[in-house]
Amino acid sequence: MRRKSEPEDLSQFLPLTPTVFDILLALWECERHGYGIMREVRRESEGRVILRPGTLYRALSRLEDMGFLEESEMRPDPELDDERRRYYRLTGLGKRVLKAEAQRLAHQVHAARAKKLIQGRAG
Repeated sequence: MRRKSEPEDLSQFLPLTPTVFDILLALWECERHGYGIMREVRRESEGRVILRPGTLYRALSRLEDMGFLEESEMRPDPELDDERRRYYRLTGLGKRVLKAEAQRLAHQVHAARAKKLIQGRAG
């Protein structure tokens, strides 16, 4: 459900930077702490993208200010986790922006395939 303060037109947020896209994508399925986000980005990119802590935490702060993510109240068993960790989750706006960017990128890939720049189905 969209909050009244959330914009209808998401184009003002697009295109996302690759770092922002990777962070939001890492949070799509579940809440994660910073180190968990870095590990998920590395795993998803098969090691091609490595987020450094400074880059990650600056981006997390900016994304929180933009309303794309928020700190989560979720905490695992204290014996299994460090209580200093902050966990993040996507907001409704963050999910909508991530979907819009994924659709934009899919359209670009479709166009590249149609022009035979990359292998795959064009249609």
